[in-house]
Amino acid sequence: MGFCAGALLFAAAIAVWGAGYRTAEPGYEYAFPRDHFSHPEFQTEWWYYTGNLFDKEGRRFGFELTFFRQAMARAGDDSPWNLEDLYLAHLALTDAAAGEFHHFERVNRAGPGLAGASFEKRRIWNGNWQVVWSGEVQQLRAVSDRFTLQLNLTPSKPPVIHGKDGISRKAAGPGRASHYVSFTRLHAGGQLMLDGGKLELRGSAWMDHEFFTHQLGEDQTGWDWMSIQLEDGTDVMLFRLRRKDGTIDPFSAGTFVDAGGRPVHLESLDFEMIPGRRWKDYPVEWTVRVPGLDLELRATTPVDGQELVSGSGYSPAYWEGAMDFEGVRAGKPVRGIGYLEMTGYEAPVTFGQEDD
Repeated sequence: MGFCAGALLFAAAIAVWGAGYRTAEPGYEYAFPRDHFSHPEFQTEWWYYTGNLFDKEGRRFGFELTFFRQAMARAGDDSPWNLEDLYLAHLALTDAAAGEFHHFERVNRAGPGLAGASFEKRRIWNGNWQVVWSGEVQQLRAVSDRFTLQLNLTPSKPPVIHGKDGISRKAAGPGRASHYVSFTRLHAGGQLMLDGGKLELRGSAWMDHEFFTHQLGEDQTGWDWMSIQLEDGTDVMLFRLRRKDGTIDPFSAGTFVDAGGRPVHLESLDFEMIPGRRWKDYPVEWTVRVPGLDLELRATTPVDGQELVSGSGYSPAYWEGAMDFEGVRAGKPVRGIGYLEMTGYEAPVTFGQEDD
C-alpha cells in the first residue's frame, strides 16, 4: 500500500480531514516526471524509500527514508512561516550484523526553504535529508547524529501505477483511495558513514509515492504491507487491511510486477498473508501465498526489533524493517529481500476516517 506509517499516524492526530481538497477518483491522468513531485490539491502525500544494502564483505544494512506532506490550511498569508503544510520525515538504519536499529524523525514547516517537494527543483527535502532527481537517477542523502547515508538510485523498471482505473482503493465510498505509484526495483549504490568509517554499499531499493485526501474506513484498525524483490527479477507488493472484528478487509490488494516491468493487479482473494512468530505484538514471520502465481514464501527478518517509537510523541509506534523471503515458485526454489510495515498493533489507526 506504500503506507508511510509514521506519516499516517502523525496526520491522524493533527488534521481536520478533507474540506476543500481533491480526492483520489478513477480516471486520473498521470504525467511523469511531474507526478513524482508535489500535489498540493490533495491533503496528504508522501515519498517513501526502503532498501537492502551490502558492503563488499556481505555485511547487510536496511534503510528507510520517508518524506511526508500534510496540508493544514487551504490558504494563508504571505509569510514564509505560514503553516499551510507540515512536513514530517523518518530515517532508519538496520545493521543486521550488529543486530542494531537506529531511527530519527523530524517535523518542519516549509518556511524559508526548510522543507518541500518541488518539480521545478526536482527535489524532495526536509532539512539536510533530501532526494534530488538527476534525469532518472534519484540521489538520496540523509545526515543524522549516528550515520550519514548517500545513495544513487537508478530504476531498472518503469514506474508502476497500483490498483485499478488509476486508484488504489482502500475502503468503500467515494474518494476512499489514493493515487499510488512505485519504482519497485531501484539499483542502489553509494556510501554509509558509520562509527567513523566509510562503507561502500550496493543493493536494491523500492520507492513509493502516494497522494490522496481520504483513505481508510471507520472499521479498519491497521495494516500489514510487504514489498518483495525476488531473485528471478519479479517484484510483489501486498497489503492486508485489518478490521475491528479481527477479519481481513476485502479492500486488501497487491501488485505483481514481472521481470520486464509489467504489473498485474491482485485482489484480496488472490493472496494470503498468514502471520507467524511475534516480537512484542508484531508478527515478524509470515507465510505468503499467491496461488495464481504458484508462489509460496516464508518471510523472516534479520532483526526483530525494528520498531519506530516516536521521541516527540507525534505518532504511535509502528514496525518497519528489512525482510528475507524464501520459498517456491512454479515448483522451483526462489529467494528474495524486501520490507515489511505493520501498524495498528499499539493502538488502532483512525487516519482519515472523518467525513467532510
